[in-house]
Amino acid sequence: MKLFIIGFFSGIVSGMGIGGGTILIPSLILFTQLTQKQAQGINLIVFIPISIVALIVHYINKNIEFKLAFLIIIGGIIGALIGSSIAIKINPSLLKKLFSILLLCIGISELFIKKE
Repeated sequence: MKLFIIGFFSGIVSGMGIGGGTILIPSLILFTQLTQKQAQGINLIVFIPISIVALIVHYINKNIEFKLAFLIIIGGIIGALIGSSIAIKINPSLLKKLFSILLLCIGISELFIKKE
């Protein structure tokens, strides 16, 4: 049941376009015996079906600018190749700390940077 609830909330956040990994990865580390690398791997495989469903909903509602998305996809593919190569080689403890710092920076920017 615990994993279903984690998936449920991660799916809600993913569907909103915020990034379910911000919920899924810390939850898997806190509430299971998984390592940081295992949680990140699970996040990547879970992301596929969740993003397909969210993509269909956003496509139906005409929320996708395909020209912009294409450039971001190309950059994202290159970044994913580099990032996953680094994640495999880096110390798991350092990876966990770097991920925590990233989440903290995102949280601070959401609190204090004015969005239009």
